[in-house]
Amino acid sequence: MAHGPTGLLFWLLALAIGVASGYAAIGFRLAIAAIQTTIYGADDHRLHSTLSGLDPLVIVATPVIGGLVVGVILHLFTAEGRAGSVASVIEAAALRSGRLPLKSGLASAAASIVTLSTGGSTGREGPVVHLAATMASWVSERIGATPITARDLMGCAVAAAVSASFNAPIAGALFAMEVVLRHFALHAFAPIVIASIAGAVVSRVHLGNITEFDLPRHSLAFYQELPAFLLLGLVCGVAAVLAMKAILATEAWGDRFERWSRCPRWLRPGVAGLLLGLIALQFPHVIGVGYETTSLALTGGIGLHEAIVFALIKAAALAITLAGRMGGGVFSPSLMLGALTGLAFGYIAVGVFPSVSGSEILYALAGMGAVAASFLGAPLSTGLIIFELTGDWQTGVAVMASVSMATVVSARMVDKSFFLSLLERRNIHLAEGPQSWLPGTIAVTHVMRLRGADDGAPDGMCWSLVEQGATLAPTDTLEQALPQFERRGAGPFIPVVDRGEDGRPELMGAVFHLDALKAYNRALVEAHREEHS
Repeated sequence: MAHGPTGLLFWLLALAIGVASGYAAIGFRLAIAAIQTTIYGADDHRLHSTLSGLDPLVIVATPVIGGLVVGVILHLFTAEGRAGSVASVIEAAALRSGRLPLKSGLASAAASIVTLSTGGSTGREGPVVHLAATMASWVSERIGATPITARDLMGCAVAAAVSASFNAPIAGALFAMEVVLRHFALHAFAPIVIASIAGAVVSRVHLGNITEFDLPRHSLAFYQELPAFLLLGLVCGVAAVLAMKAILATEAWGDRFERWSRCPRWLRPGVAGLLLGLIALQFPHVIGVGYETTSLALTGGIGLHEAIVFALIKAAALAITLAGRMGGGVFSPSLMLGALTGLAFGYIAVGVFPSVSGSEILYALAGMGAVAASFLGAPLSTGLIIFELTGDWQTGVAVMASVSMATVVSARMVDKSFFLSLLERRNIHLAEGPQSWLPGTIAVTHVMRLRGADDGAPDGMCWSLVEQGATLAPTDTLEQALPQFERRGAGPFIPVVDRGEDGRPELMGAVFHLDALKAYNRALVEAHREEHS
């Protein structure tokens, strides 16, 4: 099919992708639980309390072995030796016409399963989102889908994966549009909602109508307490920023250490596993996703001192896992960090203002949403996940107050979210909108006038510019071309030169400023049409 499916066929395809993504989320979850139970004797909901009775050698050795296995998988089957993530999905939707490579996608899923079941301190939702998006990308390739259709199908897969993971179909649909597609176009809304519902139905059929956390009902007792939740949002926003910057800094340190020590890249996850194992001897809650500790925080089963220490150690373990390129996501760890931060804040608030403040647990719930929203850059979908988990609109008011303040703070201190900050470090500029990244999608060879063409640039003027160093390579995009035109003032064209292995320049043609601006304008119009059609 040259242009992909339309009409009823597209809707049926969205439904099928939703079902498949739901099963992928369930399979991922069950695989992790099975391996954890085999190794540790318990799944993540009882893992931390079980670890205290295990042989210390098992606690240390398991993450090391898991890291070595992950390193080999990623070294053999991925281009950069790192697992795919939600950031990769966002990049693919924006810059790669909704396409992800199948081989590295499957390898990333396998590596993340090993990581999360052998001690990695990350989350499973990010890898599930990447796996579902890879499946949608494979379907788009098979049917020859257009970029818009491929992105919509990717959104369907992401929505279903999140929906099945949290039993939250509304939040799943909004997450796909808010975080991955980054628009709410009507042409994408209905199929994404259908896929999200399908993912939730698959989860409920096989796992029951359950949520990840068994949350008590704690409604907001006093509306004069709302300023405290705004203050909590400020605290959580700063805490999230510190955690994100720690992750990015630790990854940079890891890169420098790898270069300095000349450590093979496949060994890097094993080194991270060793550090995690040593930390787990004293703080077993860093092993795995962390649902048991999060549940304890949401039920008040952790004291003030423990909440603060556990949050700091979990943030360090998350940074080590991601810097070690072990794979996994940040969604569940951000929920855990938020619950611990909110609980600590709640203890202090209730202690200082006992006559006004309500339950510490409600602060833990609001903190969970606030930190997660800051990490994801998704206040709407994160707030709705908490609402769907509790079903209490008064709780929703408290959560949204904290979420709104946290995202305002964090968006000013990082590039809007952890994922966009990660891409920015890789020189991929998506945070500022299409006007900043669209030039990077237009190759100069697509707008170049060939050498010798009737409307082409004269050879003599081209070679003169080559001598001045004003050239473009055939692999360049308008991201490199447009700044050159700005630096050169009103220059009408820039020659495109291919330098062979011998370094001798071969003139291919020239990019005219007017042609570059027209191509950029067309791309902006297409992006606007996709977002608002």
